[in-house]
Amino acid sequence: MAAPFSWIRPEPWGIHIVPADAWVDPSRPVPRALVTHGHADHARGGHGETIATPATLAIMELRYRTGASDEAGTVLHKAVPVEYGETIRLPGGVDATYIPAGHVLGSAQILLEHAGERVVITGDYKRAPDPTAAPFEVTPCDIFITEATFGLPVFTHPPIGEEIGKLLDARSDNPEACVLVGAYALGKAQRVIAELRAAGHSDTIFLHGAMEAMCRLYEDHGVALGDLRLVADATKDEMRGSIVVAPPSALNDRWSRRLPDPITAMASGWMRVRGRARQRGVELPLVISDHADWGELTRTITEVNPQETWITHGREEALLRWCALSQRRARALALVGYEDEDD
Repeated sequence: MAAPFSWIRPEPWGIHIVPADAWVDPSRPVPRALVTHGHADHARGGHGETIATPATLAIMELRYRTGASDEAGTVLHKAVPVEYGETIRLPGGVDATYIPAGHVLGSAQILLEHAGERVVITGDYKRAPDPTAAPFEVTPCDIFITEATFGLPVFTHPPIGEEIGKLLDARSDNPEACVLVGAYALGKAQRVIAELRAAGHSDTIFLHGAMEAMCRLYEDHGVALGDLRLVADATKDEMRGSIVVAPPSALNDRWSRRLPDPITAMASGWMRVRGRARQRGVELPLVISDHADWGELTRTITEVNPQETWITHGREEALLRWCALSQRRARALALVGYEDEDD
């Protein structure tokens, strides 16, 4: 008889599902990949087959041209869409079910079942409400493989309404200027826009050109973002008293010179660290994260109540210590290719 959980093996470049010869979020091309979501440290092109939610597959096609054809016109990549709650059978008798993770559009936890054993791989996730992503669902399992991006007690994300309020106050207090918000192009930008709409802000929101395609993809998947307009199509006077959303790299770029006296803001969980805000020259730090904070991480482990917790990336040591103090079995995994992102 095989040893317990010998069919699931952490390797440096991803989680290997041995009987299926498949990988979860591999950092290098593989014949068969199960992908939790579309961020570049979890998704990439070059796989022979990619199994993911329809929205994640659409994001991957947009970002990595996974459906590109060769010179003969043959598409070498096979995309396998899996809806939330749907279970598919992988080779080797492994069942995979995709469950909402609450991180970004299309993001999923993956429940793997084999030989009577259950393993959940979260990918990235959060527990806070988000109008642009299906909410996280607690799924009991034997092994829980969790991220720990903000796995330190100092990271407690405030209610997003408070941060959106700061953004709207800065706009109203500076009618001759604009507020330039740096936000990650996939997930964060769309969430900030949707939360502004939910707070009653119906005015035009201006976009850096790099944001347009992903915002349109979100709209194609049913996420209403209201009136959006490219900065390139507007005059400086038209943008006074407005909110502009751009990639973090554009905050201090020459591109921002076309804006009317911009007040620089940044939407990121890392804005909890004052040094990071100062380093980027951010005047208005907005603590808005698409990852679970310390309380959400520990609460989720408690609610899932696994036999063992595996910690994939982030602040592994503190969460490992918390598990030990809580008399929970845990181990840290040495996976490569995962980055902090501009969350």
